Amino acid sequence: MITLDGLTKQYPGTAQPAVDHISLTIPKGEVCVLIGPSGCGKTTTMRLINRLIEPSGGTIELQGRDVTHMDAVELRRGIGYVIQQVGLFPHLTIAENIATVPRLLGWDAARTDKRIDELLELVALEPVTYRDRYPRDLSGGQKQRVGVARALAADPPVMLMDEPFGAIDPITRTRLQDEFQRIQARLKKTVVFVTHDLDEAIRMGDRIAILREGRVVQYDTPEAILARPANAFVEEFVGQDRALKRLSLYTVESRMGPVASVADDAPRLRADTTLRDALSALLGARSELALVLDPSGAALGTLRLEDVHAAAAGR
Repeated sequence: MITLDGLTKQYPGTAQPAVDHISLTIPKGEVCVLIGPSGCGKTTTMRLINRLIEPSGGTIELQGRDVTHMDAVELRRGIGYVIQQVGLFPHLTIAENIATVPRLLGWDAARTDKRIDELLELVALEPVTYRDRYPRDLSGGQKQRVGVARALAADPPVMLMDEPFGAIDPITRTRLQDEFQRIQARLKKTVVFVTHDLDEAIRMGDRIAILREGRVVQYDTPEAILARPANAFVEEFVGQDRALKRLSLYTVESRMGPVASVADDAPRLRADTTLRDALSALLGARSELALVLDPSGAALGTLRLEDVHAAAAGR
């Protein structure tokens, strides 16, 4: 768990604090996304947590420990950190990059090698193929996977992710988001995730903190923020299409009915398809009904267009 209480960062010679008395709690095992306009304080807040920047006031507690009373180097070794630019050491192999923190912690070679292989498999990179390669040999998406593996190397309870997928093309970005969600479902890390992309925030976050001028304007679940914006600023920030964004939070399985007869040209959907994608499929096919299939292709149920509209309206 991470608790920020009155967290403030005031830079000398500035009238407005970069971070202005932020108070929020991130439960253990959840992903909290920080989002807001440029200059709102989201990246500063993240860097205050691992003391890359020292706070001017307030407290930061990680699992009940005040980080300002901890050795800064020890603190950072216990927090995974993933950034947009990846930051891999170009002169080290992939294995050596991942081993950076374990070696600083004094792990023996056998334990370190085992952990490298475990993590490469976890991020879907074959150890035999990638261990001895260098960062220059990898694509942007592969580098980002190695960055995640390196951040997880010492099994930290907390991870900080600063726009980790921001410099990746849209298709690779979606795959990396899927990959991280798969990893998070297994490992349940406490994650602070900075992004400027609202769709990414909705997809990745258990909770979202919307910041403006260094303050938290609304802190809640994606569902609650989309359904009940706290004020006019949040309503404008989430956009006119928030009903459509809400559909991305739910799967076809959550709204499907029993198996029924459908036309031959009706859409066929997987149970884990989002209602937003299901709506696109139904409208594209000009169909009122879609058949829902399991991975083997067997019918699980049907989805009605009217049920998708009801979900968009919050019914």
